[in-house]
Amino acid sequence: MRLPQIDLAATLAAPNPQIDLRLAVYEESTRSFLKAVSNYKNRAIASISERRTAQAAEKKRVLEKTQAVEAETNQCKLREIDLVADLEREKEERKDAELSVGAFKRQLATLREKCQSIEAEIEQYRAITANLRRERAAEKDTLRTHAARVSPELAVTERLLGCIVEGTEPERLLLRFAHIDPAAPDRECSLVLDIGGQAYKVVTSSPPLLALPLLVNTLNETRDIYAFVREVRAAYQTQLQPPAL
Repeated sequence: MRLPQIDLAATLAAPNPQIDLRLAVYEESTRSFLKAVSNYKNRAIASISERRTAQAAEKKRVLEKTQAVEAETNQCKLREIDLVADLEREKEERKDAELSVGAFKRQLATLREKCQSIEAEIEQYRAITANLRRERAAEKDTLRTHAARVSPELAVTERLLGCIVEGTEPERLLLRFAHIDPAAPDRECSLVLDIGGQAYKVVTSSPPLLALPLLVNTLNETRDIYAFVREVRAAYQTQLQPPAL
């Protein structure tokens, strides 16, 4: 707004010199200015308050995020410590496993060597067994041949002597005596003689022979089994003969 030009001479020449200062316009302008200043101040205060609130919220959010990051970082550190411990433990376990594997490999190599040695011994034993079987088969054939020739003579001898000798088990002989009891010619007396140990033993006898312990002691002293057979037969005859009237 441009201010009007004032003619000072004309104003002074007037009876009541007055100058229109236009105070109302000035006051209105001042009020408008003050109102604008007040509005500006209020807007500035509101803006500052909003910024302060936003900054406080942002600061709180950043703080919370920082705390969350710190907590996560601490958890990561703890997990890292656990992982390092796990790695160390796995390293020790792997080392132990490698040592165990090495020991097992050495044992396996030793066992393989032993197996090879045992297989070689087995092959030797198989060869020896095959030779023994061939020899045994040859001996059996020889024994069968001799038995075929001896069997008739043996049967006649056993019938005449009244004594039959049989093999019942390995290293055990069954002695059967016939024609002992005149009252019962078909009755047999028998005993089983164990010849496997250093001392001869009678396993069982039927019927029990009272003089048998003494005869066995004599047999172990003399080692004469033929005399033992004769004495046992004589003892059975003596025991089974009826008393004289």
